[in-house]
Amino acid sequence: MNRLPNPQFRVFTGEQIGAAVRDGKRDVLDTVEAAYRAHHAGRTVNPQSQFLRFPDAQRNRIIALPAHICDDASAGVTGIKWISSFPENIERGVPRASAVLILNDAESGYPMACMEASIISAARTAASAISALRCLTRGDTLRRRRVAFIGAGVIARHVLESLPLAALPVGDIVVHDLNIGYAESLAARARTHMGFDSRTEASLERAVRESDVIVFATTAASPHLRDPDWFSHCPVVLHLSLRDLAPPIVLASYNVVDDIDHCLRAMTSLHLTEVATGHRRFVTTSLPHLLCGGELPARDRPILFSPFGLGILDIAVGHWLYQRLAARQAPVPRFFFDMQRA
Repeated sequence: MNRLPNPQFRVFTGEQIGAAVRDGKRDVLDTVEAAYRAHHAGRTVNPQSQFLRFPDAQRNRIIALPAHICDDASAGVTGIKWISSFPENIERGVPRASAVLILNDAESGYPMACMEASIISAARTAASAISALRCLTRGDTLRRRRVAFIGAGVIARHVLESLPLAALPVGDIVVHDLNIGYAESLAARARTHMGFDSRTEASLERAVRESDVIVFATTAASPHLRDPDWFSHCPVVLHLSLRDLAPPIVLASYNVVDDIDHCLRAMTSLHLTEVATGHRRFVTTSLPHLLCGGELPARDRPILFSPFGLGILDIAVGHWLYQRLAARQAPVPRFFFDMQRA
């Protein structure tokens, strides 16, 4: 029996991850789309996310997302993301979410890397949104579009910075957030860093009614928009925060998911719609199906893209980062210590 080489374990900081993601947005998008195609082909193992909740702090949660991607050319990619969401962090001046990602060696099972993963999570969420926007606006390049951001946190910033990859003519950007300071900051970033015409919008209704593409990236725990008429102009809605829209809006729209079984749980807007109706027929298609040549929805209704966020995306992006950074990062000395079997 061939003896395995001594396992090595590397740690990658948020500074390292952030620099690589910033310089490799196109690669991140390609990696995410490849993971979706593998998922559509049945070459992934993506168990349901596990939620750890706290009896005395119901808004807080920590979620485990294990996943595996099969690869004909190797043993595949395996790992788990452990991500917390503590909304009160925002009031303390720090981001709501924090995370780590563990990658495992596919041959031995030994963990081989730990990465700061809040940036990975935000980057893969933004790439998922941009991929959906590219699919759902395919061939729609004649008119400049207004893009609205509802919620101006970390996820919104990553989507904004990836927006040029959508290849969609953008006319201007409006930003709505309950915290006007956050809204002004994102609008200023859109102007100074991205070159977009941008402004804040105090009225949520105007931001929705007057925009062609709407990005929901809030911390809402339950639906707060209930009137389908706000969406009667048939926008493309990137519903990244998953819980902003009441069932009547879902039922009046074409609904695109990343994975139907994952998205219709944990009291998302689509899950609430399933509970209210007793069926899932309101789900139109999935992004992995569209990326593999599936038929696009018509444009005579709003189109809602609601991605629950699959663990395969995190480990795919994490593996891309490992391949990019490992040669420059020394392993932790003697991380694995007692290696004698007998």
